[in-house]
Amino acid sequence: MEEAISAFLLAFPALFSIVNPISGAFIFWGVTTDLPARERDVLARRVAIYSFLVMMVALWAGSFVMAFFGITLAALRVAGGVVVALNAWDLLSAPENRERRKQEQATLDRSSDEVAFFPLTMPFTTGPGTIAVAIALGAGRSRVPHELGGFFLGMSAAIVALAVMIWVTYRSADRIVRLLGPKGSRVVTRLAAFLLLCIGVQIAITGVEDVLKPLLAAH
Repeated sequence: MEEAISAFLLAFPALFSIVNPISGAFIFWGVTTDLPARERDVLARRVAIYSFLVMMVALWAGSFVMAFFGITLAALRVAGGVVVALNAWDLLSAPENRERRKQEQATLDRSSDEVAFFPLTMPFTTGPGTIAVAIALGAGRSRVPHELGGFFLGMSAAIVALAVMIWVTYRSADRIVRLLGPKGSRVVTRLAAFLLLCIGVQIAITGVEDVLKPLLAAH
């Protein structure tokens, strides 16, 4: 149980900061504001399910895909950390412009089924940064057999909890918009962006350390 709790506390904050379902609710509301409430609820549930599948596949199959293409964990951490940090900096410096671009891209002439996966799930809710973090989390699993069960349980529980939060916040997007308003949204977005920037830098630093350790050990 201790391993499961540790895995949950590691995965949930990292994934929550990069997914940022509260900020995503504003995008979701902007895209679906003209839809009936029932159709909006169905769309929110689909996005949550698709996001759950994307994160689970990245978490548990991502490391095997990396091994197939010969990509090391260190390379993933460096690249993923840079991607996360750049996205966070973009969001931190000009969140209004970023959210406006997302809404313009999402409001193309598509059916609700198409919009549910692309672009609302990919890349706006679970984009490249989320996938990179999920793969890095999965690749960092313990090699001790008796700890794998707790790790699997904790990581999966974090993804389930985040998917539920995506569903709840998206289906309640109208209430969140009224409660926070534009100023409150910007504050929440910037706080999450700063935390995400720190996470991205830390991931990249860990990757650089992984690269340098063998070189330093050889001298």
